[in-house]
Amino acid sequence: MRIAVASDHAGLPLKGPILEWLRGAGYEPVDYGTDSAEAVDYPDVIAPAARAVAAGDCQLGIVLGGSGTGEQIVSNKIRGIRCVEATEPVTALLGREHNDANVLALGARIIGQEIALSCVAAFVAGEFSGGRHARRVAKITQLEAAFGEEGRG
Repeated sequence: MRIAVASDHAGLPLKGPILEWLRGAGYEPVDYGTDSAEAVDYPDVIAPAARAVAAGDCQLGIVLGGSGTGEQIVSNKIRGIRCVEATEPVTALLGREHNDANVLALGARIIGQEIALSCVAAFVAGEFSGGRHARRVAKITQLEAAFGEEGRG
């Protein structure tokens, strides 16, 4: 499975360990940057990763920043992305199981490496449960489509 990974400068401390963990677990991470501690504008690195997931070039995405919040917001602006921000593995797993989340946002200033790797492990192992959750995800998709038709999305 190909997994898009992107980080701004603040998320960089988690990026290397996550890339290493993904490779060790048999996944194929695709690195969308950044590789420098020099400040970058997070939309510039996060949006390409989210677009890769939306286009199907990668099956999942992991986006990293200081808090993860801006990265989640940017990701969710891309049609077809359902990004969950997690600070512990249960939220990461439930995002996959209940919301069919395809991108995980993490904040390096909020959680440490051990919890981040636990979140990643839960996220990539999770599978969409379907059932009553499928009806809800379909409603999200309808909202997204209607928003786009209004010329705002």
